[in-house]
Amino acid sequence: MKGFQQFLAFAETAKHGSFAAAARELGGAPSTVAKAVARLEASLRVKLFHRTTRQVSLTPDGERLFQRCQRVLSELDELEADAAGTRAEVSGTLRVDLPIVYGKQVVLPALAALRREHPNLQLDVRLQDGYADLVRDGIDVAVRVGELRDSTLVARRFDRQTMVLCASPRYLAERGMPRSVDDLKSHAAVVFRLPTSGRNRPWQLRQRDRPVEVHPGSAVRINDGEGMVAAACLGMGLVQLPDYFVADEMARGELVEVLPSCRPEAQPISAVYPSGRLVPARVRVLLEALKPLGRHKR
Repeated sequence: MKGFQQFLAFAETAKHGSFAAAARELGGAPSTVAKAVARLEASLRVKLFHRTTRQVSLTPDGERLFQRCQRVLSELDELEADAAGTRAEVSGTLRVDLPIVYGKQVVLPALAALRREHPNLQLDVRLQDGYADLVRDGIDVAVRVGELRDSTLVARRFDRQTMVLCASPRYLAERGMPRSVDDLKSHAAVVFRLPTSGRNRPWQLRQRDRPVEVHPGSAVRINDGEGMVAAACLGMGLVQLPDYFVADEMARGELVEVLPSCRPEAQPISAVYPSGRLVPARVRVLLEALKPLGRHKR
């Protein structure tokens, strides 16, 4: 196919952020990859990359082309698998991006089962609470909490997350149990420090069937959810966290829910992936494995 190698060189360079990394993936020399990309830019008469001595980054024209290349290359993989009759044998590298705690507690066990079922499947798992750029980072599937904002992605909801306000029995014995949202003003709080702004994350609650946002006066600010759980168990204040963060501590009586009638609406947890007509087999088997994971489908 005329020009196919140029598009392949471009796509791998965009995925890995360098000509050297793309060359390793393609089994060639960095100079060969760079020349192929240069020929593609010349033929299209657009600049696809911003180049520095250490890395390359996509231009807006490059971003648009890369999104289309991802879909085309995915479909070519599927066509090749169909022609070879290997659709039932799932292989290749499945690249997934997961929230840290939810990923460890809920998704990793499903991935372990998937590997047992498909031993030729390789996993590249990234645990982080920030949002990855699926196209730029070459991610097959990301698990995200909340409504999907990127319209270029496909989302399949399979679970939901509820925020729980809780405290240790020791703290409640000393300070008393809040009976209303207004009572929270007089209580100490363990709050999450937002990494992007440095501000405290407000508490989301419901009062008289309406959502309300509470900005607690913080006694303790922590930028890690598991650290917040530990602080709450030590009696340092009220804390609001996703239900799966504190489920074990609540079951053991180390934390007690506060104002359960004021829980906010649950947020969807979705598997998201780049849009396209064909979904790779490695992605399909993961989506199927995630379906039964919803902890609230009863």
